[in-house]
Amino acid sequence: MERPATRTPDVLPSGPVPEDVIVRFVDVHKAFGKKQVLTGLTLDAMRGETLVLMGPSGTGKSVTLRHAIGLMRQDSGDVWVSGHDMSRIKPAELSELRKHTGYLFQEGALINWLNVADNVALPLIENSDLPRDEIDDRVREKLKLVHLPEVWHEMPGEISGGMKKRVGLARALITEPKVILYDEPNAGLDPEISQSINELIAEIADGLGVTSLVITHMVSCVRTVADRVVLLDEGKVVVDLPPDEFLASDHPRLVRFLGTDPD
Repeated sequence: MERPATRTPDVLPSGPVPEDVIVRFVDVHKAFGKKQVLTGLTLDAMRGETLVLMGPSGTGKSVTLRHAIGLMRQDSGDVWVSGHDMSRIKPAELSELRKHTGYLFQEGALINWLNVADNVALPLIENSDLPRDEIDDRVREKLKLVHLPEVWHEMPGEISGGMKKRVGLARALITEPKVILYDEPNAGLDPEISQSINELIAEIADGLGVTSLVITHMVSCVRTVADRVVLLDEGKVVVDLPPDEFLASDHPRLVRFLGTDPD
């Protein structure tokens, strides 16, 4: 399927959002004590789009994802996810929203005392009434989707870092999410394994039509998965472009971030 590449307008209205806008931040501010992290963040992620977030450490990328899944609440501004005002969402609605949102943590975040199958099944075991045989069928389906059908009985300590990321992704997919949030999916991986994760993210976006937000520092990830890329700096968007234009841009802050040789 063809995926959209839509630039966020510089000014967005507050209030309910169009159905094709899955995630919207409008002039969002967030501080931790005296440290201002988000300082007027404004961006849209469209239905079926893969939006990549880049920027220096500490500029609010992970904080942005945590707002999108309801783990944090903004100090001011508006956050909308799948038509929900995240500042007014009720606990039951938030729980339901999270069932349709997958989150891939930097380290995979697998539970060491559970085997791969039980790690993948965990969201359904905890949050659904499905019988175990149906859960197992879904686990097989998701492990096959991430190209790891053979690791069912393995423990997290018995598989590689790249496999852990794939298992984490299978777990993120087990609830059939409409939105997937990726926090540094390439962290700690060698270039070959990193590129295989990039290709898997793109394959899932194309095959399932999900909306994806991806934090990365890797240009290879941008080239493989992105429909659109934003550069965050000091808690706000300073560049918002399709990937080819982003990587070719001479914006001074982007040039400093990527360096003279982005590869």
